[in-house]
Amino acid sequence: MAKSGTNVVVWAALAGNLVVATSKFAAAAVTGSAAMLSEAVHSLVDTVNELLLLYGIARSARPADRRHPLGYGRELYFWSFVVALLIFALGAGVSVYEGIDHLLHPVPIERPSVIFVVLAVSLAFEGSSWLVGMRAFRATQRDRGWWEAFRRSKDPPTFIVVFEDSAAIVGILVAAVGTGLAIWTGESRWDGVASLAIAVILAAVAALLARESKELLIGERADPILSDAIMSTASSITGVCSANSIVTLQLAPNNVIATLSLDFFDYLRAPDIERAVVELEARVRSAHPEVSAIFVKPQSVLVAAQSLKDGSSGMTPDVAERDEVAPDEVGDG
Repeated sequence: MAKSGTNVVVWAALAGNLVVATSKFAAAAVTGSAAMLSEAVHSLVDTVNELLLLYGIARSARPADRRHPLGYGRELYFWSFVVALLIFALGAGVSVYEGIDHLLHPVPIERPSVIFVVLAVSLAFEGSSWLVGMRAFRATQRDRGWWEAFRRSKDPPTFIVVFEDSAAIVGILVAAVGTGLAIWTGESRWDGVASLAIAVILAAVAALLARESKELLIGERADPILSDAIMSTASSITGVCSANSIVTLQLAPNNVIATLSLDFFDYLRAPDIERAVVELEARVRSAHPEVSAIFVKPQSVLVAAQSLKDGSSGMTPDVAERDEVAPDEVGDG
């Protein structure tokens, strides 16, 4: 289930985009500006996107059942991917159309003062929403850089809002420059150029968001720090000879499953192993409540190593980033 803070971020973005979209459409109708119309469509798409994200958050919170024994967490990732497609198809697509149309059939801008007033108001609303989103996003950064935090984030609604608002702020500035150049030079085609520039911005943002949402949707490992912590806990359990490897899967921002290969001492009996597994599960869930399920595969170190070498396990254990680890290095990252 998504964090409650994520809901606040999305609701704040929804309220801001709704007001901004309404004002931009009114300004576009009054002035005939292509850049303003592109910005209005952009804000409308963002408004629809927030509604889809809220819907995805609600759907992902449903409890597990027989048909979906691991829950519905990934539905949030599906709707996040849909949002990225909408940004590209509607936001960027309409902006390209409007830009080309105004380059081929330039229309003089009327009442430019209305455009600048609306852009200023929009900038205030988008900036406020951006601050709310960045505050929530920074809470997940730890000591990572901005880009690394984005790549490792498991909470699409938060980083989608940040990217949407960032694109909106840049788009507002581009629209203002395009309108200013059209007025200053008397050449209204600058308005169409600004619309095309907005399309490029939206397409780039959509590509980034689609890529990250796709990775989460098809199954991405949990944070390596969590894998390290689980492996450390497993190694400290009485009766565990060796913690061989771990495979994690992120089902939702706060929902992770983990599969461990553990080597138990040979003298242990079945009841002793059961108690060790119960203790492991209790300790991991106490320290990391986002871990919803733990599966343990008893294996000797040699059997586990051979299984990984042959690929017979059908899974690749969590390791450090590929560019940081030698190809033959196996273990937890």
